[in-house]
Amino acid sequence: MTPSAVESPAGLIITGCTVLTHDDQEAVGFAHDAAIVVRDGIVTEVTGADAIAGRAADEWIDARGQVALPGLVNCHTHAPMVALRGLAEDLPTEEWFNDVVWPVESNLTERDVELGARLACAEMIRGGVTCFADHYFAMDAVAAVVAECGMRALLGEAYFSSQGVRGRERSLEFALRHRDTAGGRITTALAPHSPYTVDEADLAATAELARAHGLPVHLHAAENRDQTETSRARHGVTPVEILHRTGILDTDVLLAHGTGIVDSDLPLLARAAGRTAVATAPRGYLKFAWPTTTPVRALRDIGVPVGLATDGAASNNSLDVWEAMALTSLIQKSTEGDPRWLTSRQALHHATLQSARAVGLGESAGSIAPGRRADIVLVDLTGPHTQPVHDLAATLVHSARAADVRTTVVDGRVLMRDRELLTIDVPEVVRELDERLPALVDRSHGRRIQEYDT
Repeated sequence: MTPSAVESPAGLIITGCTVLTHDDQEAVGFAHDAAIVVRDGIVTEVTGADAIAGRAADEWIDARGQVALPGLVNCHTHAPMVALRGLAEDLPTEEWFNDVVWPVESNLTERDVELGARLACAEMIRGGVTCFADHYFAMDAVAAVVAECGMRALLGEAYFSSQGVRGRERSLEFALRHRDTAGGRITTALAPHSPYTVDEADLAATAELARAHGLPVHLHAAENRDQTETSRARHGVTPVEILHRTGILDTDVLLAHGTGIVDSDLPLLARAAGRTAVATAPRGYLKFAWPTTTPVRALRDIGVPVGLATDGAASNNSLDVWEAMALTSLIQKSTEGDPRWLTSRQALHHATLQSARAVGLGESAGSIAPGRRADIVLVDLTGPHTQPVHDLAATLVHSARAADVRTTVVDGRVLMRDRELLTIDVPEVVRELDERLPALVDRSHGRRIQEYDT
C-alpha cells in the first residue's frame, strides 16, 4: 500500500521490532527492523521500519529490541478456577475431583466466577495471551469480563447429563446469546463436559444442535489412558469412538487433552467430517502423573491441529502458555525419543497458527500479516536469561518467559503497555476475592456437583 497525502492516520504503528512471520508453507521465520501498521483492528502492512517514516498514527509504539509475535492462544482453560489455585495439591485425579474441586464448585456464585475470570484475564494479558477457549459455569459473567477487558475468547457453558435436559438447553442459549458479541471478539461453542459425564443421548442431541445452529463443540475427551480403558470396559468402545457414533465428530470440535487417544482412534479423527482439533496442556499431565501425553506427532500426521493450553489453574497452577509451549517441545522429544521433534520453530507454529485454528480463528488470527486481526504481543529479550541470542526461535521457546512480554494488543487496542495493565484493576479483584474465599472453599456441606468414576 502506498500512502497518499490524504490518507487518514493509522490506528497503531509498531516500529523497530523483529516480527515472527509465516511463509507460504507456514514455516516460521523472522523479519528484522520491521514495522506493523494497524487500521480498524486489522494489520494492513508489515514492512521495513524505514518505510513508515513520516506516517501519521493515533498511537505509536517504539519496539526496538523487541520481538512481535501473534498473540498466544490458550486453547482450553477454566478461567474462573484461578480462585482455586493451589487448593488441591498432590492428589490423584479421582481424589482431586471428588474430594476437593467438585465439592468446592458446588459453592460457586456468579460473582465468584466473575472475579476469577477477571484475575485470569489479567494473568493471561500479562503473559501475552490474547485469546482463550473457556469451558465453565455461569459463563454470562465470563462473557461480560471478556467484553470489558478487551480479550478475545471462545466461550462455552459446560453441562453434565446429571443436570437433565436443562443443562444442554442452557449451553445452547448461552452460545446463541453471546455468539459474535463484543465486536466479534467473543465466539461461542456448545460445551458438554465429557463422554464420561454426558451420556450418548445428550451427545447425539448436542451434535444435532451444533449442526442446526452452526456452532462448534468444545469438550474433554480421552483425557487420560484410564478413561480410555474404563470406557472400553464399560461400553466396548473408546471415548473417541463414542464421539464418532454420536455424531460429535461430524461437527467442528475441540477436544481437550487427548492423552488417552490410542492408535485405533486416529482413523476416526482423520475422517471426521468437521474441523477437529486437540488442545494439549502438558503441565497438568505431569502433576497428575499420567503415563501418556497428547500424541502430537501422530495427530500432525493425520492433519489434526494441536493447540497449546493450560487447563484451569486449579490443576496447572498457572495460565502460562509460554510454559506450555516449552513443555510441549520437551515432552514430545522425550516421548518420541527424538531430539529433532518438536523443534523450536514447530513449537512456535503450534503456539500461533495451530492454536488459532484449534479455536476456529485460523483465517483471522495466528499470524501477523495483512488482513489478520491485530492481536500482537511484544517480547523483550534483553534480560540476562535471554542473552546472547544464537537461535531466536529457541530463545523464545526455551529461554523467554511470560514476564518478558512488555505489551499486549488485541484488535489494535493496547491492553498492556510496558507491563502496565490498562483494562483490569488487579488489587481490587484480589481484595474482594480474598473476602469471598472462606465461603467458596467450604466443604463441610458434603455436596459435589458430579462424581468422577473412570
